[in-house]
Amino acid sequence: MTINKNIELPNKPNNKVEVSKVFNINTKMLTKGFEEKTEWVPEIDEGYIFDKDTTLSILAGFNHNRRVMVQGFHGTGKSTHIEQIAARLNWPCVRINLDSHISRIDLLGKDVIKLKDGKQITEFQEGMLPWSIQNPVALVFDEYDAGRPDVMFVIQRILEVEGRLTLLDQNKVIKPHPSFRLFATTNTVGLGDVTGLYHGTQQINQGQMDRWHILSSLNYLDENQELKVVLSKVNEFDSNKNKEILKNMIKLANLTRSGFENGDISILMSPRTVISWAQNYKIFKDVVDSFKLTFLNKCDELEKPIIAEYFQRCFDIEINK
Repeated sequence: MTINKNIELPNKPNNKVEVSKVFNINTKMLTKGFEEKTEWVPEIDEGYIFDKDTTLSILAGFNHNRRVMVQGFHGTGKSTHIEQIAARLNWPCVRINLDSHISRIDLLGKDVIKLKDGKQITEFQEGMLPWSIQNPVALVFDEYDAGRPDVMFVIQRILEVEGRLTLLDQNKVIKPHPSFRLFATTNTVGLGDVTGLYHGTQQINQGQMDRWHILSSLNYLDENQELKVVLSKVNEFDSNKNKEILKNMIKLANLTRSGFENGDISILMSPRTVISWAQNYKIFKDVVDSFKLTFLNKCDELEKPIIAEYFQRCFDIEINK
């Protein structure tokens, strides 16, 4: 895929979508998507389970051009939620992870040396941000609260719905495409790392937070829904014996989440961790060894006895730490 080519789609989505049927949630809401699927549209995960409130918030972003931020703990599926909605709307989607290495130049573009007609010339190479704005693209900023200050001020220019992007180096002002959409995912709500879980996150100034029209919180799924998700990722667990093991894995994960909320431990198991544990169990054929390798070895020594107690409560097995 190349970013110097415009996506050939209508200016506005031309296909009506019945939300209740496509996303399996109880609502009379209708939305719009594109009929044609392009190379930038994510692949559909048939086993994905949509959270109703988060789905409606993200659909409002697509349907009404609202700037939507999705906040939640790690592993809740924030970015995937946006991607899977985009996939079902045939809406091109681009994810950019705003880690500390992403700079203003990476987003906007830079001068590069190219060989043309046997001569070296300097040419401006457009970054992902100007390209996305000029196309019918849903741009997702992952780990938004980890972005550098210079990057945040660039993004602030386009948070207004009609916000135009000015490229001073090129003496150019870019008007957003009618179907350009902007989303962000964060672990915090702009207050920085108050839990100790997310080192490197920054406080986001309230002037910028105020420009996000919708803030949706995505929490972990209930046990039955999480079971369905993990089973869709690890097919070999569909026997009754393996299902019981998997249910106990999820119970243990929920105990770590409650323990974290109560301040008993400083780490928790996300659904992503449960899936990794199940996959490692398939490899090692031992629930204790796979648990140690997946999660316990990452824990603080002082907290391991608490987590070992959680394990014993769920599996009736004592762990030799």
